[in-house]
Amino acid sequence: MTRHLLFLTGTRADFGKLEPLAVAARDAGHAVTFFVTGMHMLDRYGLTKIEVHRMPGVKVHEFLNQRPGDPQDVILAKTVMGFSDYITEHRPDLIVVHGDRIEALAGALVAATNYIPSAHVEGGEVSGTIDEVFRHCNTKLAAQHFVSSDQAARRVMALGEPGDSIHVIGSPELDFHMGPSGVTIDEVRAHYAIPFADYGIAVFHPVTSEAATMGAQAEGLFGALEASERNFVVIAPNNDPGSEAIFAVLDRLPKERFRVIPSMRFAHFSELMKNAACMVGNSSAGVREAPFLGLPSLDIGTRQTRRSDAPSIRTADAGDRVAILGFLSSEWGRPHPRHTAFGEGRAADRFVAVLADPAFWDRPLQKEFRDLV
Repeated sequence: MTRHLLFLTGTRADFGKLEPLAVAARDAGHAVTFFVTGMHMLDRYGLTKIEVHRMPGVKVHEFLNQRPGDPQDVILAKTVMGFSDYITEHRPDLIVVHGDRIEALAGALVAATNYIPSAHVEGGEVSGTIDEVFRHCNTKLAAQHFVSSDQAARRVMALGEPGDSIHVIGSPELDFHMGPSGVTIDEVRAHYAIPFADYGIAVFHPVTSEAATMGAQAEGLFGALEASERNFVVIAPNNDPGSEAIFAVLDRLPKERFRVIPSMRFAHFSELMKNAACMVGNSSAGVREAPFLGLPSLDIGTRQTRRSDAPSIRTADAGDRVAILGFLSSEWGRPHPRHTAFGEGRAADRFVAVLADPAFWDRPLQKEFRDLV
């Protein structure tokens, strides 16, 4: 039976995880729509709504939910209003949200209050910041859960969710990394004007609960990277509070060794990672995708605390220059075995298999807390 699936995306990162699921659902005969908002709509962050529009066979609805400098509670309120107006008119059969962003929280809240089934992708994970609170809120609001690991499934059950609503499919973005990217590294370097062949990747996002110190943390991290005398491709931070202080540091980096890019197409970013010497920062890509690709990564600060324990990951504080330089010295260009704790690149297949089960659609929306026994 054909269903209408509405995917909510607010960032380049969550789109990379939702796209494989949406493609598989579309190919299985379902009608797919993307509600595009958040960072996707902002020029400073690469206007990545363009990437969503490149998907064939899906509908796209755009909604501008913020002005520069809006606090998160205001963004939440605006997104609730816009998303509520949309689903009132279009009434999808399933709303799919991902992770821990404020837009996903808005979508899960609107779905719950309008008694529309919702599915939360990658619940049950930990990070140690307010994002983790948003993630667990989304779990409690959602009717179904597509999680990345058995450990995540246990955490969702600890939040009172019934086991038959939890589906372990792995991390969806690994589906894409598993195969060829479709571009060569020379094409990536030419497209983004990357002047060096030997490079690391650096991505450093603000931590909302540490917004006041993000400038100092960025100074420490990028000061160490500059002192290493190595080359880096730097992907700009997201738009959470504290990002302006990070941008101020990035603007002062020497351009001959640091290529700062607002955003990258997912295929290009995948190929960039596959050919990098290492990854440094606090992006989830450093603790999820990098280990899957065997790429050594240094996780900085608290944003991904306890997210992964892959053997290819090291940790350091942003101000610990000795640890950062030591990692670059010992791990630069050193390959590691593929880490598959978050899946083997088959999440989309598992996703559509769950959708094909009539029991998935028959589940009542009235939730009951299930105690662990």
